[in-house]
Amino acid sequence: DDFGNGDMPIIFIHGFPFSKVMWADQMELLKDTTRVIAYDIRGYGKSTAGDEEQSMNLFADDLSDFMDALQIEKAIICGFSMGGYTLLNALGRYSDKFAALVLCDTQCIADSPEVKDKRNEIIAGVKAGKMNDFTETFLAAVFCPASMDMKPESVDKARNIIHTTSPITIAGGLAAISKRTDTCSNLDQISIPTLILCGEEDTVTPMAQSEFLHEHIKNSELHIIEGAGHMSNIEQRDEFNKHLLRFVRSLAKK
Repeated sequence: DDFGNGDMPIIFIHGFPFSKVMWADQMELLKDTTRVIAYDIRGYGKSTAGDEEQSMNLFADDLSDFMDALQIEKAIICGFSMGGYTLLNALGRYSDKFAALVLCDTQCIADSPEVKDKRNEIIAGVKAGKMNDFTETFLAAVFCPASMDMKPESVDKARNIIHTTSPITIAGGLAAISKRTDTCSNLDQISIPTLILCGEEDTVTPMAQSEFLHEHIKNSELHIIEGAGHMSNIEQRDEFNKHLLRFVRSLAKK
């Protein structure tokens, strides 16, 4: 999806196991004043998977190649969760392509051995055909309890996106996330404007991880979004959008 016009585009990278559809509200918000682009990571949404094994290195290379294909020399990049992992990976090799960053409900740490073991159990379940169990357990983890109870339409939106993702892609995505490397040591090298957003009740990439990003990225600002879990851009759309819009407008003034 590629809408709007502007000197500095913003590219949205979705999280696991979603697609570019998760950014629909943010695209609508910004398209009248900014060029907004959202793409499906390989294997997700309408993108084919290719033959390569999913990895953060591969996704970061894809981002760079994607920008080259669109002849975009520099952009604001917004990454959610796994999209944030991709972005933090890409910063190590393609930093000159980024004008500013938006890191949403993400973190720089690698998985602990215990978390890796848990992911492997989930992968085994997905491969055994337990997709419904995966989906419902995943939704309960990424939405805060109030959203699960009071915002069924938002939960259904997420559920419907997950249902379009193949079990092979989900298993591969979990493996890629599990194998990602720590990027925390590179944070002090980031000097471009950075907006960090996190749901107050995020248990997947907890608020403490966003606070760590903020402490170590010198030109950053952090906003905690009340009443949201991991899916902050969907659970509290208006609050998320307020911070995103103000940040993008502040960049235009510089």
